[in-house]
Amino acid sequence: MSKVIVHIDLNAFFVRAEEIKDPSLIGKAVAIGHNGRAGIVSTCSYKAREYGVRSGMPMNKAVKLCPNLLIIPGDYRFYAALSYEFKYFIRTYTKLVESASVDEVYADFTNVVKGIDDVEGFFKKLQEDLYEKTELKCSIGIGPTKFLAKMGSDYKKPMGITIIRRKDIKKILYPIPIGDMYGIGKKTAPRLISIGINTIGDLADRLNNNDEETLNVLGKFSTVLKDWINGYGEDEIITEYDDPKSIGNSTTLKEDTNNLDIIGETFEMLSQEVSMRAKRDHLMGTTIQIMAKDTNYQAHNKSITFDTPTNDQSFIARQAIKLYEKNYSNMLVRAVGVTLQNLTSPKDLAIQMTFFDYEMHEEENRTKLIINDINRKIGSNVVTRASEVKRKKK
Repeated sequence: MSKVIVHIDLNAFFVRAEEIKDPSLIGKAVAIGHNGRAGIVSTCSYKAREYGVRSGMPMNKAVKLCPNLLIIPGDYRFYAALSYEFKYFIRTYTKLVESASVDEVYADFTNVVKGIDDVEGFFKKLQEDLYEKTELKCSIGIGPTKFLAKMGSDYKKPMGITIIRRKDIKKILYPIPIGDMYGIGKKTAPRLISIGINTIGDLADRLNNNDEETLNVLGKFSTVLKDWINGYGEDEIITEYDDPKSIGNSTTLKEDTNNLDIIGETFEMLSQEVSMRAKRDHLMGTTIQIMAKDTNYQAHNKSITFDTPTNDQSFIARQAIKLYEKNYSNMLVRAVGVTLQNLTSPKDLAIQMTFFDYEMHEEENRTKLIINDINRKIGSNVVTRASEVKRKKK
């Protein structure tokens, strides 16, 4: 029996987060990123896309295409908090949830929808409930594999729901341009087009007939693509709870890049989610590890260990960015990740503390949690401790 694998993708997530804070942005051409010659569009609203603005585009080009473009630098801590709420919401339906990036997850709903006649209606209700609870909009793809679920969520945006069974592949997928196929990069698509492969259907025909020219272009990846196009391939969900000794988060970037602004902002966001999960589980760690995946899908790891355990977002982010700048700043990367390792419970530290020190430590953590909760609710980091203000003035 086939599984029911679901891919849930938040629509224009960063822009939607800004709209939640400032509803006057709704319906306007908005881009998240930095202005200036070196600025890159992180993501943009659907209105901006009507002018040809796209993720990964230089900001100065985006402004030429859309002169009335509103450029917002981005509140990545707020985005991370919303991402956490989104993933927590999905886990109320099933524990088999895999984080694909800050704004998308794969989930196994096989047992959840068993016996439900109107599966599409079920996911429409999920979509509506997510919006009611978080104000976030999403597209949902459903299929027997991760690939088909991913293609389904991309098929209709925003707020689309698409079911792709194996019997639906020819009708739904075959007409799609080859450049829009998940797994086919910007370098590979032109090479395939040059040999007459313009659609997914063209690729399926060539692969199913073991066309030598196509196999030479794709190499070993051709076997994977052949499975995907025929409705087979990966259907296993890798949950965050597989390794109880660490808490990690990673994401695939919109474009391969070595832009330190984009990568730094991504580490900030990933560190926020790692910090929130650690605090939720009352854990701290002494080792921070980063992962940087290059354009050949090779993962590179570096870590640093400290004497004092932490789960502080700012500290984790600073160390992650330092590790990246020291080791990988010149490398084009397609994905990055942050992991907090060597976890321990803060209460275990009491053995090494006096009772008075431990009470101060607990009170400080409670204060931080209260401040974080207030800032999350108002959508801005305006509340801070007086001691921190004084330290900054000094």
